[in-house]
Amino acid sequence: MPATVVCFLLAFPVPPSSPGRDAQPPQAPASKDAPSPLAPPSPRDARELGVGSYAADARASGVDGVARSWREGRGEKLTVIALTSVTCPLCRKFGPSLARIEDASLARGVKFVFVNVSGTDSAAEMRTQIADLGLDGLYLNDADGRIAATLRARTTTEVFVVDSANTLVYRGAVSDQYGVNFTLPEPRRRFLEDALDAALAGRAPEIQATSAPGCAIEPAKSTAAAGGEPAVTYARDISRIMAANCVECHREGGVGPFRLDNYEAVSRRATMIRAVTEEGTMPPWFAAPIDADGGAHASPWSNDRSMSEAEKDAIAAWIAAGKPEGDPKDLPLPRAFAESAWKIGTPDAVFELPEPIAVKADGFMPYQNVLVPTNIAEDRWVTAVQIAPTDPSVVHHVLVFALDEETAKDPATRRRLGADEASGYWAAYVPGNDSMVLPEGMARKLPANSSLLFQIHYTPNGKATSDQMKIGLVFADAPPRHLVRTAAVANIRLRIPPGAANHRETGQLRVPADAKILAFMPHMHVRGKAYRYELELPGQPKRTVLDIPKYDFNWQLRYELREPLDAPRGAVLHGTAWYDNSADNPANPDPTKTVRWGPQTVDEMMLGYIEYYIEGEDPMNPMDLPGRGALRGARGERAPSFEALQRQFDRNKDGRIEKPEIAPALHRRFDELDANGDGVLTKDDFGA
Repeated sequence: MPATVVCFLLAFPVPPSSPGRDAQPPQAPASKDAPSPLAPPSPRDARELGVGSYAADARASGVDGVARSWREGRGEKLTVIALTSVTCPLCRKFGPSLARIEDASLARGVKFVFVNVSGTDSAAEMRTQIADLGLDGLYLNDADGRIAATLRARTTTEVFVVDSANTLVYRGAVSDQYGVNFTLPEPRRRFLEDALDAALAGRAPEIQATSAPGCAIEPAKSTAAAGGEPAVTYARDISRIMAANCVECHREGGVGPFRLDNYEAVSRRATMIRAVTEEGTMPPWFAAPIDADGGAHASPWSNDRSMSEAEKDAIAAWIAAGKPEGDPKDLPLPRAFAESAWKIGTPDAVFELPEPIAVKADGFMPYQNVLVPTNIAEDRWVTAVQIAPTDPSVVHHVLVFALDEETAKDPATRRRLGADEASGYWAAYVPGNDSMVLPEGMARKLPANSSLLFQIHYTPNGKATSDQMKIGLVFADAPPRHLVRTAAVANIRLRIPPGAANHRETGQLRVPADAKILAFMPHMHVRGKAYRYELELPGQPKRTVLDIPKYDFNWQLRYELREPLDAPRGAVLHGTAWYDNSADNPANPDPTKTVRWGPQTVDEMMLGYIEYYIEGEDPMNPMDLPGRGALRGARGERAPSFEALQRQFDRNKDGRIEKPEIAPALHRRFDELDANGDGVLTKDDFGA
C-alpha cells in the first residue's frame, strides 16, 4: 500500500551552564543508520540498490482506468521511470525540473513514464498535474504498489533510468536542488541529466545511485499480527495522536498538503509519519527539554507542539502490528475548527497588500518588502494580530514592522530606521502559527498614521501562483496595563569562514529595568545549526532558558512561555548561535564563501528575538530605555565608541571612517551613526 509524506523545553528551574559548555553546540538526536526518506541526495551503493540488474515489467492503471505496462511508454534508447505524487511537497518542487528534462530529451530517443505512487491521489488531481506541468509521457496510477514493489522503490521522488535492453543504469534523485529542509537557487549536481548524457554516450554514469529525499512509500502489503485484540489500533489510539498533533494543519481546509484525519490517509502514510516523528521534523517543535533534578516537569511553553515518546512508540507498534483499523466505535469525536478565516475573531481593521505578488514555480525568490499605509488618525492599542496569505502554501515566513509617519514617508530614513531585523518585529507569521492573541491587559502600540512594512519570504512549490496577504488587527477599547515590545540579541558583525562546520557567534542584551519575558524566537538562515538563550541574573551564573539543538530554517517558531520569565534590572540575556558553512550542509548555497550579515537567504543573521514588557511602565508614557544594548527593540550590542570603530575600520588611518571602508552589510548601521549624513564618520557624529 503506497504512501506519501507527512508535511506537516524547557522545565524550570534549570541548572547553570557547565564550564566550557559554550565550546560545543547542543547535541541533536542521533540519526538512524538505516536510509531515511529525509536524507539529502547523496551517492549510494549502486549494486545494493539493483543498478545493473534487469528491470522487470509491471502494470498499473492509466488515468483513464485502463491497465497498462510501463514498457508501453518506453523510449527508443532510454526510458526514465519517474515516480511522483500530487500531494508530496518534494514531488511538486521537482515537477517543473522533470518536465524540462523530458522536453529536452524526447529528440534524443528518451521517453518518460510517470508513475503516481501516492495511493490517495484522485484521477482528476492527476490530470491536473499532467496539464499544469505539460507532461508528455505515459502516466500510470500505481495505487496497489506493483510497479513500486518491482523497482524496490523507496520514496516518491525517485527516478529510474532503463536502457533498451531493460537494464537499470541509474536510480535516485533528479538533482540536489531540493530536500526536506532546504531549497538551493540552482542545482549543484544534476544527477538525472548526467546519467542520461553518460548512457546516451555509451558510458556508465559516474554516479549510478543516490538517495532521493521525498515521501516514504508504504510496502505493497502489510501483514497483521495474528490472534487476539491488537494492542494498538487506529480507531482507539492512532486517531487520537493524529488529532492532538497533526490535524490542526492536516485536514480539509488546513495548511498541510494532505489530510491525516481518517484511517485510509494515515495508513497510507504510516512509514513517513514514523520517519518524520522519530527524526523530530514533525510536529515542528525544536526546543530541547532541560531537566534540573532528574524528575519530570511540565513544559513551560504554552504552544508546545512536541510529540511524546509514548506516542511515537504507539505509532511504531501500530505499524509493526500491520496497521489495524480497529472498531470505528472507538473513534474520538472529530475536532471542531473555526469556520471563519479569522481565528482572532472579527478584526477591527484589515490591511491588504496593494497588489498580488507573483510567485514563480520553482527556484529561489528574494525577500519581498511591501509598505502598506494604515491611515489611522490616532494611536491604537492592538491586542490580537493575524496574518492571512491568500496562498499559504508558498509563504515561508513574514515579519511585519510598524513604522511611524516620519520613518515611512522617506525611503532613505525607512532604510536606516525601518525594517531593521535586529531591532525587533511588530508581528510575525509562520505556517501553523499565523496569529497572536496577547494576554488580558497587554497590547502592542500602533502609532497614528503609521505604515506596516511586510518582509515576506516566499518558497516556490512547483506551481506558479500569486499571493496578496492581509493582516487583521483587534483593538483594545482602552490603554493596556502593559506595553508589549520586541527586542533582539544580535550580532551584526558575524563572520563565518568558508567550510566551517561548527562556527560559533555570540551576542548579549542588557536589561535596564525590571522586565517580564513573554516569548522567544531565534532567527538564522540556511547555515543556522543550533541556538541557545541563557539568562544571567545579577551575581549569579548563566542558566539556559531555551535550547534549540537542531535549528530548522523552515520553521521560524515563537516559543511562548506559560508564565512570564523575570528579567530584573542588571540581568543579561546571552545568545549563542552555531553555523554549518561546510559542503556537508545540503542547504548551503556556497560553502566556499565567507558569510556575513545580510537580509537574503544566501547571507546570514544572528538574532534571538525576545517579547517582553517593563514592570510598572505606563503605556501612555513609555520609558525611553537607554543604550542600544538595552531592552528597547533595538540592536543587541552597545553603541560603539568612535575610537573602537576607528581601530576596526579606519584602514588609511586618516581619523575618518568612510563608507567604502566597511562591508556592505554594515551600511545600514553606518547610516544610523552618520548624524549629519555626509557619508563619513568622525568624532562629531558621536557627540565628541
